Amino acid sequence: MDFDWTMALGSFLVAIIVGLTGMGGGALMTPMLVTFFGVSPMAAVSSDLVAAAVMKPVGSAVHYRQGTINMRLVGWLCAGSVPAAFSGVLLARALGHGGRVEDVISIAMGVALMIAAGGLVLRAYMSHRRRSDPAETEGDGAKAPEITVRPVPTVLVGLVGGLVVGITSVGSGSLIIVALLALYPALKANQLVGTDLLQAVPLVFAAAIGHLLFGDFRMEVTAALLVGSIPGVYLGSKVSSRAPSALIRHFLVLVLVASSLKMFGMEPAPLGWTLLGLLTAAAAGWLVLRLRRARGRDTLPSRAGSPVGAGSPGGQDTSGPTMAA
Repeated sequence: MDFDWTMALGSFLVAIIVGLTGMGGGALMTPMLVTFFGVSPMAAVSSDLVAAAVMKPVGSAVHYRQGTINMRLVGWLCAGSVPAAFSGVLLARALGHGGRVEDVISIAMGVALMIAAGGLVLRAYMSHRRRSDPAETEGDGAKAPEITVRPVPTVLVGLVGGLVVGITSVGSGSLIIVALLALYPALKANQLVGTDLLQAVPLVFAAAIGHLLFGDFRMEVTAALLVGSIPGVYLGSKVSSRAPSALIRHFLVLVLVASSLKMFGMEPAPLGWTLLGLLTAAAAGWLVLRLRRARGRDTLPSRAGSPVGAGSPGGQDTSGPTMAA
C-alpha cells in the first residue's frame, strides 16, 4: 500500500478548518479526494466517513473540556441523525451501481454543498446584524446563554442532516450547524461549533459502519486522511475555543461554491469567472453593509435622547470643577 503524503497534507489543511468552524469535513474533504486525487465519489464518501469517525472525537474532546457544548441539544440531534445516517448509506446503494450511482452521488454532493454555502452566507448576515449587541461580542469567559431546547425541530434537523451525511458525507457540520443557528440564535459561535462536533461523533460512526458494510471503503485513502486530519482538527479546535473565525467562514463559502460547481461538471474557465463574479458581488455587499452600519452608529445619539452637552440634563460638563448653587 503506497502512502500518499500529498493527500495527508490536504487533509491536514481541511481538518484545521473543521476544528475552527465545525464545518467543512465532508464538504471539503470528499470533493478534494474526487477533484484532486481522482478517487471515485462512492469511495471518497466511504473513506472520508471512516476517517471522520476517528477525527470528530478529537475536536469534540477539546470543546468538551472548554465547556462549549450543549449536551441536551446533542441528545436530541442524535435521536434523529444516527438512524438516518445508516439509512442514507442503504439509500445510496439502492440507487444503483457503477457510473449511475457515482453520477447521482456527485449531483447530490453538489446540491448539498451549494445549500451549505447559502446557509453560511445567511449565518454571516445574521451575525453581522447581531454584532452591535454587547452580549455577542463578549469573550469566551462570559456565561453561556440559557436556551430552551425545542425537541421536535431539533430531531428533524438531525434526521435530514443524518440522511444527507449517509449519502454524500456532507452535512454533519455544513448543514446541521447552520440549522442550529436558525433554531437557537442565542448560542455563541464556539458553542455552535462544540455542540455540532460532539453530535457528529455518533452520527458519523453510524454512517461509517454503514459504508464499511455496504460502501466502497479504501484503507489507503483513509490512512492518509487520518495522518493529516487528527493533528489538524486538534489544532483548529484549540484555536476555535478561544478566537473568532469569521474570516475562515468567508473563505469556506467560496470553497464550498467552487466544490459544488465542480461536482456539477463546470469547466475550469467558466468556474474561475463565476468565482470572480461572486467575489466582486460579495465585496460590494460587504461594503454596503459596512456603510449602513456606520450610518446607524452616526444616528445613534439622536435616537437615544438630547445631545450630550453642558446644558443637557444628563450631560453636564465634567471637564472642570462644579460650582455650588
